[in-house]
Amino acid sequence: MDDRRDKGILETIVDRERVFDGIILHIDHLTAKLPNGKLAKREVALHVGASAVLPVDEDGYTYLVRQYRAPIERVLLEIPAGKLDSVDEDRLLAAKRELHEETGLMAEKWEHLADIVTTPGFSNEKISLYLARELKRGEAAPDEGEFLNVVRMPLSEAVDAAARGEIADSKTVCALLLAHARMGKEA
Repeated sequence: MDDRRDKGILETIVDRERVFDGIILHIDHLTAKLPNGKLAKREVALHVGASAVLPVDEDGYTYLVRQYRAPIERVLLEIPAGKLDSVDEDRLLAAKRELHEETGLMAEKWEHLADIVTTPGFSNEKISLYLARELKRGEAAPDEGEFLNVVRMPLSEAVDAAARGEIADSKTVCALLLAHARMGKEA
């Protein structure tokens, strides 16, 4: 979406310095030239990206995972998801891998819902969201160090829980609302 009105708000990056290389994130300090000509510092967390999937079975149930999240020190209810193995990894294949690893499910029908940017104020992380249907059961095989519980619940209940603020994970809220709207149009 190129909007000519944005010309007056664009910044130009004039310098970039890598200040941290981590396991999941890399941190760069940027110097940006602002529209008024002044310079400003920006700190950016670089992330390889991720894929996430909302599986919905023939009975209208979805499969979510309860997982402890150390950064916020609590358990969240989320859609199956995981980071890409590389920036070049096919996002749909990553979603298929994560669905199978975390739930044991495989799907015949896949639909891309959206690509979302999670926290553009400081990170470039992009998550591709998918809807998976025509599910088949198999054996889950979570990554070593990944502990989760699978929860099967009606999609409508999950959407309602998101609307009430009971589901806090942003990728899950987005996927639930997008899939619910899309599937409602099919009915």
